[in-house]
Amino acid sequence: MPEMKSKLSRPEAELRAAALSFAMDGTMVSILPYGSGHIHETYLARTRECDRPDYILQRVNGAVFKDIPAMMENIVRVTGHLRRKVAAVTGGDPDREVLTVIQARDGRPFHQDEAGDCWRCFRFIDHRELGERPGTPGQAAEAGRLFGRFLNQLADFPEPPLHETIPRFHDLDRRLAEFRRALDADPLQRKNQAGAEIAFVREREDEMKRTMERARRGGLPLRVTHNDTKFNNILFDSRGRGVCVIDLDTVMPGYVLYDFGDAIRSAANSAREDEADPRRVGFSMEVFRDFAGGYLGELGGRLSAAETGLLAFSARLMTYMVGLRFLSDHLDGDRYFKTGYEGHNLQRARTQFALLADMERRFAEMEEIVSGLAAATTS
Repeated sequence: MPEMKSKLSRPEAELRAAALSFAMDGTMVSILPYGSGHIHETYLARTRECDRPDYILQRVNGAVFKDIPAMMENIVRVTGHLRRKVAAVTGGDPDREVLTVIQARDGRPFHQDEAGDCWRCFRFIDHRELGERPGTPGQAAEAGRLFGRFLNQLADFPEPPLHETIPRFHDLDRRLAEFRRALDADPLQRKNQAGAEIAFVREREDEMKRTMERARRGGLPLRVTHNDTKFNNILFDSRGRGVCVIDLDTVMPGYVLYDFGDAIRSAANSAREDEADPRRVGFSMEVFRDFAGGYLGELGGRLSAAETGLLAFSARLMTYMVGLRFLSDHLDGDRYFKTGYEGHNLQRARTQFALLADMERRFAEMEEIVSGLAAATTS
């Protein structure tokens, strides 16, 4: 379980009022900041009764998610679908394997307070906290299995399509356009300190765009994808087995490349996301192999040849794109990602680009691993 911070960033009365607007089962006795997410404010509400659940309360970042009702509609639909899938499996436990959205007392899946802030509430799932990256090969394989299962369970998701909660979230052309706008505007005169990173982006821009355009022309299928497959978006039980995929804000139509690539980017980095020493940043082939094995083993040949052929490249694509987003946010004045110090987003970008450079050196081996695993799962 992530360590809870003892200091509240908001008055306790405000947090209690927000929490009590939801149909919680039990008597709330405490509420404290929880976790380390970049986007929302998150709190853990504890209840007195041992036979009642605890709850996660979040103030949703409306600057990032412009249409909160649409986002929550997506989450309700997706969790409902997943719960039916889990309940149909012998021994399945929907309350632990799927997020439970707690309705507000007015029947909506969120609450809007007098200040206009939107809040939401989930049933807390007790789990073992493993950090930002796998500590063992087994944990990497479990992460691959859980994210592969998630894609598989949503393969028959019914119409209508989910809302696009962040338009063009993983659209490379959009991210490059944002980068160019931030670079041209340079409101805080930061581009001179980021010359090497700006050059790194430009040197790889054409290859990234060409590969994605070929993929689209080749009929890469749209699926219901998670779109934020960081390792810490999986909950593990006390035995180290993956239990539940969380953080469903960006579940919407997308390419499998987004999920696989972002998972590898976050899990196979030997260092922290904001590591200050680039010599500590490296790409773990062991994590890559184990995650890919769990992922492809769970999907059982569901992916198309076009998708499988681009899985290794997707790790490079998503590392490039996330580094690009950190760099753009640095140039734009740190308007999107939470930062702990001046230059934090630039440091994050440097870490991503050091990771990408190591991936490029190992790319042929990455492709061989995926090809072998794909052949084994379809034979």
